[in-house]
Amino acid sequence: MNKVSQLPVRLLIVEDEAIVAADVEERLAKLGYTAAGITDSGAEAIALAGRLKPNLVLMDIALKGPMRGTEAAARIAGEFKIPVVYLTANADDQTFFAAVESAPFGYVLKPFDDQELQIAVEIALYKHRLEREREELIAQLQEALAQVRKLSTLLPICAWCKRVRDDQGYWTEVQSYLDTHTTHSACPECAAKMLAEARDLTAPRDAGPHHH
Repeated sequence: MNKVSQLPVRLLIVEDEAIVAADVEERLAKLGYTAAGITDSGAEAIALAGRLKPNLVLMDIALKGPMRGTEAAARIAGEFKIPVVYLTANADDQTFFAAVESAPFGYVLKPFDDQELQIAVEIALYKHRLEREREELIAQLQEALAQVRKLSTLLPICAWCKRVRDDQGYWTEVQSYLDTHTTHSACPECAAKMLAEARDLTAPRDAGPHHH
């Protein structure tokens, strides 16, 4: 079976049994993949995922230490956006639904053959690539929309006659546009000057000497 992914693929193996981990590493090598690292605990899996930045994590659910594979997978996907495929012998409903909640990119039951492993890896990499491209496209669209909104707030003005284009597409004199689209106010400096002038006008004036 040919690989869909053409670039070198590095995988992190998270497995509590050393013999099984070595077997998975050997199978991956025969399939053309590279094991970026191997660990048997969820906490170390999170640390290695952050440091090694593998393309994909192969995760067992039963691990050494207090953290289960489902929790480690959710942390790795949430913090590093790295896809996770479960390789587990646990097939009961409780384990399966706990795994589903962590949004994995695949779920393979042990024992599995090389073709099953390769199919799971390739599908996960493909789905993750599509997801990343979709997120990039959404980000580009949001940026473009922000630019459109920014441009829509700019006031089109003719460089020659100095008339402006209103919301209806008509060109009008600046003062006419301002009269219908603005409210009159004063900046702080002008407001202070007007207040001082008003105080001068209303201040009591000396009437001078009175004659009887």
